[in-house]
Amino acid sequence: MSSPTIQKDVYKEFHRLAYHPSVTRVFANFTNRSNTHSNIEDCDGVYHVGLQYFIQDYLIEDWNEHFFNVPVDDAVANHHRYLSAMLGFPVDVQYLRDLHALGHLPLLIKSLPEGMKVPYQVPSFTVVNTHPDFAWLTNAIETVLSCEVWPMQTSLTTSVAYLKNFKESFERTGVPMELLPFMGHDFSFRGMFGRHAAAMSGFAHLASGFAGTDTIPALEFAERFYDADVDAELVGCSVCATEHSVTCSWIEEGEIAFIRYLMNEACPTGILSIVADTWDFWKLVNEYLPLLHDEIMARDGKVVIRPDSGDPVKIVCGDPGALEGSPEFKGLVECLWDEFGGTTTAQGFRILDEHVGAIYGDAITLERQEQIIAQLEAKGFAPTVVLGIGSYTYQFVTRDTHGSAVKATHVIKEGKGLSIYKKPATDVSKKSARGLLRVDREDGELKLFDMQSEEGESMGLLQPVFKDGKALNRTTLGAIRERVWDSL
Repeated sequence: MSSPTIQKDVYKEFHRLAYHPSVTRVFANFTNRSNTHSNIEDCDGVYHVGLQYFIQDYLIEDWNEHFFNVPVDDAVANHHRYLSAMLGFPVDVQYLRDLHALGHLPLLIKSLPEGMKVPYQVPSFTVVNTHPDFAWLTNAIETVLSCEVWPMQTSLTTSVAYLKNFKESFERTGVPMELLPFMGHDFSFRGMFGRHAAAMSGFAHLASGFAGTDTIPALEFAERFYDADVDAELVGCSVCATEHSVTCSWIEEGEIAFIRYLMNEACPTGILSIVADTWDFWKLVNEYLPLLHDEIMARDGKVVIRPDSGDPVKIVCGDPGALEGSPEFKGLVECLWDEFGGTTTAQGFRILDEHVGAIYGDAITLERQEQIIAQLEAKGFAPTVVLGIGSYTYQFVTRDTHGSAVKATHVIKEGKGLSIYKKPATDVSKKSARGLLRVDREDGELKLFDMQSEEGESMGLLQPVFKDGKALNRTTLGAIRERVWDSL
């Protein structure tokens, strides 16, 4: 990675000169402002996550390794080259030499606990410089801060919506809550905007409390930045599973021989997930599985059937427009029940026998999840079908999804505090808070209190997590999951 000083928009280079010459402190905050474009219906808040990663990865490791711990000429060389080339004149980097001489980032970041659900218009965290010579630094990091944090907050908030839908259904149908972490499975890796985005969003998926994932880098991310330990706790998990290429390698022998080989040789125990639509899905379900009935029921483990094409709701729950009594009419879950049976919960809902299961890993939006749950419940089934959450869900979002923004609200100018704000006449939804900020609870709800005194700002729920180059009050994956669960 190149110098951390160039991780910003070009116009930030000019801002240190554009601030009033007597400004010695700039106080800013990160806030999710609006659900106008939310991907979740009636969303009333955003789950805070990702700041500890940003602090460790960028503010500490990147700045130390590529700036403070290298000779000053090397630390500023590329910054001078790139910005001079882009702006068309020699850029003065003495201000960076002065920062290098200081030896640390003079910033204080105060944050709400990660994993907390934060209402719109309430800041997740604040940032302020701690040295009067570096007031420009607060907003110089805005660009990289925003691009690293908003996606993780958005993914976590989306993941919690899936988790909440399953939890509420489990409460209605009597499914043991121990199954909940395994119901939403992260299949997004290949569709994400690069491996770093996959790891970041993948961690956010795990932070919700889901454990099912195929995104291996998310576990490494959890250990590196959130003190998880895969040897001591359930961070993430998956199963032995097939894909179309391996199925096609058995095209001569056929799917029955293939499934027998999988059950007897490749994966004789535990959970085995079989992609079942390489050729004729309903033939496999209606003809092949009955032929394998006794072998499946005798196996020490579960065989999970995975359709991967067609309308997910109709495939899983049944198509009322199909021929009555046909496999298509009944849907996968009912077909599996008819063949393998199962148990009934105290609330009277059916759960498939432990030797068989179903997963649908493609194109499961929140809307489709809700439809699958509702239709299975209407047919008397508990929704124990594992659903995949993919890149469409986790990446078809923007910074506008929750109106995420970093805005300055207070400066010290000529030695005196001055409240500042923006309030565009053409879009009042973009108005910012004013002055120093405090977040506290009022009648049990998180509230923003702006226009605070220095003493007032020092109080409340925002606690220091970074000061002058050092991380403070670290949190863990386990603690984040507990806070999410407590919010449901």
